[in-house]
Amino acid sequence: MPDDRNGEPPGDRTRGKRRIDRVLSERYLDGLGSLSLAEVRELRDDAEQEEADLSYLRRLLQGRVDIIKAELSRRRGELGESGSIIDQLPQILADERSPARGLGRYSSVEPSGIDEHRRLVERLVGDSDLSALAGRTADQLDETLVRFGDHERAISEQRRAVQSVADACAHEITRRYREGEADVSALLPSES
Repeated sequence: MPDDRNGEPPGDRTRGKRRIDRVLSERYLDGLGSLSLAEVRELRDDAEQEEADLSYLRRLLQGRVDIIKAELSRRRGELGESGSIIDQLPQILADERSPARGLGRYSSVEPSGIDEHRRLVERLVGDSDLSALAGRTADQLDETLVRFGDHERAISEQRRAVQSVADACAHEITRRYREGEADVSALLPSES
């Protein structure tokens, strides 16, 4: 029976309108051990791409949060007489966050859909013009921070779930090499 959304069978791990919906589908990892190595790598690659996109979106949100917090600090006189918030952008966005906990993740994947992510963040702000912050009340800025915080937490939860999927695929690939089901020499360049 076809799925009404896109005419494909329901639960097919490779179908869906959005990659995140496919990657986080309950059936995405079904039968992982019986798939070809190329299919497992494709699943892992999709999960890694989604993780890169979610990380990028999260960083955009965090940058906007930092700008709004700096504007609130400027209004309280905590930044001294340094001028407008625009003048402070290099310092605000210098990304001097607390040290990361855990081992971190290396990714060679660049985010896709950058314009789409930027537009989403701009819709959350309601006005992408940073100079418009001066015209907002502190209460309005606080409300924006709450909205951003909620959205950032939701993105972080999705990101962790996507990382679990990518990890499951990577573990399956590693298992195959470790147990001799896949040949390491196939990864090496040929000696032609």
